[in-house]
Amino acid sequence: MLDLENIYKNESVEDILLHFAPRTPYPVIDRMFVRYKFEVISEGKLLQTFQRLIWEGKLVENENPLPEKGPNWKEPDFVTQKRYGIE
Repeated sequence: MLDLENIYKNESVEDILLHFAPRTPYPVIDRMFVRYKFEVISEGKLLQTFQRLIWEGKLVENENPLPEKGPNWKEPDFVTQKRYGIE
C-alpha cells in the first residue's frame, strides 16, 4: 500500500507530477496537496510546475483527460528506489 502522505510531504512537486499525472486526474492530485501540503496550492506551485513540465516536454497534453509521458520524461528517484511501498 502506498504511503501517500509521506510522498506528498517529502517529495518535490515535479517528481509527484511526473509519477502521478499520467495515471491520476489533476483534481485528485490537487486534493492530495490540499490535504498534505497546502502551501503548494496556496502559492500556485502545482499549476506552475504542471505547465512547466508540459513546456519542457516531460508531460504531453492530448485529447484525453490525463497527460502522457513526454519525450523528456524520466522516472522519479522515489519510484526507482521503490520507496513508500511502490512495487
